[in-house]
Amino acid sequence: MKRSIALLLPLAWVAACGEQRTVEPAESEIPAAASAAVPAAAIEIVEYQIPRESAFPHDPAVSADGIVWYTDQRNSFIGRLDPETGEFRDWPTPTPSSGPHGITVAPDGGVWYTGNAAARLGRLDPATGEIREFPTPGARDPHTLIVHDGAVWFTVQQGNAIGRLDPATGKVDVWPVEFEASRPYGIEPAPDGSLWVALFGTHRLLRIDPAGPTFEPVELPDPASRPRRLVVDADGIVWYTDYPRGKLGRYDPGMQSFEEFDTPTPNGQPYGIAIGPDGRLWYDEASSGLMVAFDPASRAQETARIPTPNAIVRHMVTDSARGRIWLALSGTGRIGRIDVANEH
Repeated sequence: MKRSIALLLPLAWVAACGEQRTVEPAESEIPAAASAAVPAAAIEIVEYQIPRESAFPHDPAVSADGIVWYTDQRNSFIGRLDPETGEFRDWPTPTPSSGPHGITVAPDGGVWYTGNAAARLGRLDPATGEIREFPTPGARDPHTLIVHDGAVWFTVQQGNAIGRLDPATGKVDVWPVEFEASRPYGIEPAPDGSLWVALFGTHRLLRIDPAGPTFEPVELPDPASRPRRLVVDADGIVWYTDYPRGKLGRYDPGMQSFEEFDTPTPNGQPYGIAIGPDGRLWYDEASSGLMVAFDPASRAQETARIPTPNAIVRHMVTDSARGRIWLALSGTGRIGRIDVANEH
């Protein structure tokens, strides 16, 4: 059953007349380590309050028409935000308490999610709101997913595996990762058709050739590294957040070389990451509530504080057509938006 929820205005940072305004971080709110290199008012963040009580948005996704989709993990709903009107709608997952986690929009417009607590993948038809679920035998906790060449690939964090679903047949293949407790986490496609996975429980990345499939681990230089999320740029460079060490990592597969960059805040716990419409690497610091924009050419950084305290951005997604980055602000019941120029 679908649920339609009344129009909500973009948030607490909304004037009494109902007009939206963005929030600029105050100079005093930016840690000393960041303020020296950061124009304080450069990044503007807008927030939208999800109307469902105790909503816990985990991941966002954006469709070609600019609609934002998100998983409400706590309430087991798939949500939809229309940024043009501010209207929210949501649909319960067919399996109660499925704990939806990852979400993505396929090329055909279907909205796919992982039922992290119920060994399920689901597909929501945005035209009807109908949801079809697929069991994932051998993958007890599907985590993050992408649609690649018609197949749904997903990580299985606690189950220590990589999975693939054929939507046409419902067939699921699962391959264990060779390293114990490797905790496969973020997964992203590369321009050469390969897939890259962050093995959060180890100091490794994993490259997948889907044709085999074959799996090639890549060891990070520091054994203390724990890559959590990652993205791959147009040149095939892999960028990843090294969560416990407070580093943004860069791996060049062609040169087989690594670089590391300190987060603005010591022990910043970088988490969600995306490539913005401006070509910069955007990521959040889970420990400080800062959003960071890193220029890969100049190595310059800008930061802004997320307006609502205690927000953690576990995942974010780019809408290049509209010059936006969308954030799931876990812990606050909000969705965040950053408007970014298409050229930096």
